[in-house]
Amino acid sequence: MQSDIDPRSLIGCKAFDTRGTKIGTVDEVYLDDATGQPEWAAIRTGLFHRDAFVPLEPSELVSGALRIPFERELIKDAPDFGVGRHLSPEQELQLYHHYGMALPPAGGKPPTPPDRDFGRISGAEG
Repeated sequence: MQSDIDPRSLIGCKAFDTRGTKIGTVDEVYLDDATGQPEWAAIRTGLFHRDAFVPLEPSELVSGALRIPFERELIKDAPDFGVGRHLSPEQELQLYHHYGMALPPAGGKPPTPPDRDFGRISGAEG
């Protein structure tokens, strides 16, 4: 994802899966505390549904919509950690595993220390 995008601008964006199927709306954006870069988004999948966490790195912002390169079923089956809290390193590892993604390369970002948390930006705050 482009690093020059203000993560607050993602709040409220419609999110679509790899097939172009609408998944929901970006509810919160989680930042990497070490780099300050947007790393995960919580997608509200419906009025009475939970939020699903999606990785922002392979996703793209296209014409004001978030395009996520995974199928809707996989996204909706992502681990549910609830929103409004920091993601722990263990939760982040579960998400990487769920999406079959390799951990970021050591040269791309600093290594993850065991006590690292992730900040968030909420639609309610912005």
